[in-house]
Amino acid sequence: MYNCHVLIVQTTSFSDIIHLEMASELPNLVTSLPGPKAKALIDRDAQFISPSYTRSYPLVVSSGEGAIIKDVDGNRFLDCSAGIAVVATGHCHPRVVEAIQRQAARLIHMSGTDFYYENMVELAEKLSALTPGGVPRKVYFGNSGTEAIEAAIKLARYHTGRKQFVAFYGSFHGRTMGSLALTGSRNTQRKNFFPLMPGVHHVPYADCYRCPYGKTVDSCAVECAQAIEDPLFRTVLPPEEVAAIVVEPVQGEGGYLVPPKKFFDELRRIADRYGILLIFDEVQCGMGRTGKMFASEHFAAVPDIVALAKGIASGMPLSATVARAEIMDWKPGAHASTFGGNPVAVAASLATIELLEQGLIDNAAMIGAHMKARLSEFPQRFTNVGDVRGLGLMIGIELVKDQSSKERAPELRDRVVELCFERGLLVLGAGVNTIRLSPPLVLTREQADWAVDTIGQCIAAAAA
Repeated sequence: MYNCHVLIVQTTSFSDIIHLEMASELPNLVTSLPGPKAKALIDRDAQFISPSYTRSYPLVVSSGEGAIIKDVDGNRFLDCSAGIAVVATGHCHPRVVEAIQRQAARLIHMSGTDFYYENMVELAEKLSALTPGGVPRKVYFGNSGTEAIEAAIKLARYHTGRKQFVAFYGSFHGRTMGSLALTGSRNTQRKNFFPLMPGVHHVPYADCYRCPYGKTVDSCAVECAQAIEDPLFRTVLPPEEVAAIVVEPVQGEGGYLVPPKKFFDELRRIADRYGILLIFDEVQCGMGRTGKMFASEHFAAVPDIVALAKGIASGMPLSATVARAEIMDWKPGAHASTFGGNPVAVAASLATIELLEQGLIDNAAMIGAHMKARLSEFPQRFTNVGDVRGLGLMIGIELVKDQSSKERAPELRDRVVELCFERGLLVLGAGVNTIRLSPPLVLTREQADWAVDTIGQCIAAAAA
């Protein structure tokens, strides 16, 4: 039995478009962690699985329902990571499962690169209509976020005839060679892989808690964006050679950073002045996570190209690169994917978008605002909490050694993440010293309150 269900009640008011009736489950631990079955599987994993994978704690998953994960030993956890911000509709939502089963019984694969099928066109029509800007758009389908970025890179070069890019420190755009060149998250991801794709230049992102220019939101002149023109364009990068500026509307791996609206206003001004495309990476912050379908909507920002993945299909491998129709002018064979737009993944995406529109985006906004309001009290309660920020159910808690100096506390952050796991709460780090909360959008108020209480207990215990 699925323990988190959605009752749809259509009304004339968008804010009342659905009523969410969810039976909240909370964690229940029945063994020490990891349990005996988990330990045995972890040993097998060490023999046969690539050591390049990053595992924050010894969780061995067996099943999932809604916002709850069960491990192989029968322990139950509250998942505030959503499979790295992927399962937007919760684990195994019955309507998504049904859509997958129905499509798998009809057609699993025929390759949209070489042939046509209806639901691929239907999803492209839907994404074109949803993407901000109200202009005609076309869609390229891939399988992952990094593939969506690679397609955006190639399309920007193809359309503009230019070869160089501007990206931001702290950004994460993927680990394949082109997207890795854009990524500015941590040097571990780049070590031993040079040379990367040439022509990428990084500038500071709008981190209002740690402004590299010593400004506040009210006093800044968006120096971080202006650094693109001066010194970058003035000294080393001819602007007429820049194909695109690539930016996350809310920076994910960099620490869940939320820029001010004027940051995007300045990026658009620069892009328009020099004929540069704006590529928005909404892989992590898109598909309802911030309380709007696209995070860029919070800033009235319109992309030329947008990259989507993660929450787009509730866990099925799918990505989309959505561009203004006149930009997507490459010829047959210029770029393709055997599996991109797989009909089963597309069916899951159509069901996911329907659920998002029927109330889960509203739930993300409502529960996210409730969590953030409670978490915003943490800097007063805990001397090691420097900042709480976020939109919807994309919330970051930055831990510091001292609130005045803002010295980062990565070891404390890691310890809090471990303690949360030991209490049945799944969270992850982001950036150097931030805890990120990205739960499924079906999270209930009861579950949200339990998560906030547990995080507070773990911060207190770790600090002590």
